[in-house]
Amino acid sequence: MSKPATRQEQDSLGAVEVPADAPWGAQTQRAVDNFRISGRRMPAAFIQALAETKAACAEANLALGQLDDSVAGAIVLAAEAIASGEHADAFPVDVYQTGSGTSTNMNMNEVIAYLAGTADTEVHPNDHVNRSQSSNDVIPTALHVAASRQLERELVPALRHLIATLARREHELTPIVKTGRTHLMDAMPVRMSQELSGWRTQLELDLQRLEDTGGRLARLAIGGTAVGTGINAPAEFGDRVARRLAERTGIAFVREPNGFAALASQDTAVELSGQLRTVAISLIKIANDLRWMNSGPLAGLGEIALPALQPGSSIMPGKVNPVIPEAVIMAAQQVVGLDAAISAAGQGGNFQLNVGLPLIADNLLNQIELLAGSAEHLADRAIAGFTVNEEALRAALDRNPILVTALNAEIGYEAGARIAKEAYASGRPIIEVAAEHTDIPRDRLAELLDPGRLTGSPDP
Repeated sequence: MSKPATRQEQDSLGAVEVPADAPWGAQTQRAVDNFRISGRRMPAAFIQALAETKAACAEANLALGQLDDSVAGAIVLAAEAIASGEHADAFPVDVYQTGSGTSTNMNMNEVIAYLAGTADTEVHPNDHVNRSQSSNDVIPTALHVAASRQLERELVPALRHLIATLARREHELTPIVKTGRTHLMDAMPVRMSQELSGWRTQLELDLQRLEDTGGRLARLAIGGTAVGTGINAPAEFGDRVARRLAERTGIAFVREPNGFAALASQDTAVELSGQLRTVAISLIKIANDLRWMNSGPLAGLGEIALPALQPGSSIMPGKVNPVIPEAVIMAAQQVVGLDAAISAAGQGGNFQLNVGLPLIADNLLNQIELLAGSAEHLADRAIAGFTVNEEALRAALDRNPILVTALNAEIGYEAGARIAKEAYASGRPIIEVAAEHTDIPRDRLAELLDPGRLTGSPDP
């Protein structure tokens, strides 16, 4: 078998054999050869954000007299092509690489230089594409840009869609009263709309948390260069790049005024991951409630029926399982696990640089993607289409001895407890036992024990 054709490229360590048709150079090839840990590449969203950052840097360098028109223009065109999703195969470096992301930064620099260079215009990956920059400020900048874009494009719309779906079902289900549960045990009645309103409010609060973190996520490390001092970059460079990125994305990016904090820590990414973990916990709670409510149909609660999407067993005919809530729970559990890794990576720096940047970027963008997909699936394939077994809900309410709580002011806690115990033991409705053991007229008992009245919400 013939050996694949190669060409020779040079870097400061010497010569490197690179595949003849590869659009990268020596430093990328060294990274490909050195880092073969996972075969997992940096996420497309990160690569595109990094390319957009390079375009903004070239524009700032042009405005500040650091690059001439032809070189800056060629860099911008090449970077924009990558940012639009072209040349995706040109970024082969493993996520598990040097902790600053230098290999990915040089991969981008080399590919842009390759694409931008012509017979008339030589473009150097370091001297031109990386001008006024360091991996140490570019990679965390791209991380913030990518996460901000993915939140805006994917997760926030998905959560809003789930919230709107819940609000619509709330309105539809307002007349339906059911047995509430605490500790998985029967409790006082609630309206189904009230139950769904709890889920909706959880998600609305999650959105508020994400929006609050978004302000800090919009502060970019660019301009700090190697250690936060801004060495080799014009004083205005970081501000100009942030403005150009804001214009390109519509997100209010600004330069973080303290470059030392921006390079040395990834606390904002850790904070965002924590907020995403909270979203995951909310989705797990909602999905588990749906599973319980759907359980049965004969030996479980049987309160609702989720849409039947596929056969549930390879051996038990007719079985249908709550597959969407289960899938959402697994995706959300993965988000919780990724948060643990991000927290560890957030600790992974000393002095002037965090060295867990590729891991943080990969996991953070993966979290956002998982949650966005989960929210959409939960909305469209579970919540939008479940039906309610009103007969089962009414039967459970009629037999619920906990309704006796409504008589506390009339007969006291101890007498109520005795009535509840007898109702449990005999399996009779609470109103019948209460009528036998109190002097309260039957019509007054019916009023006091009316489940709809006990929800604290007027009848619709």
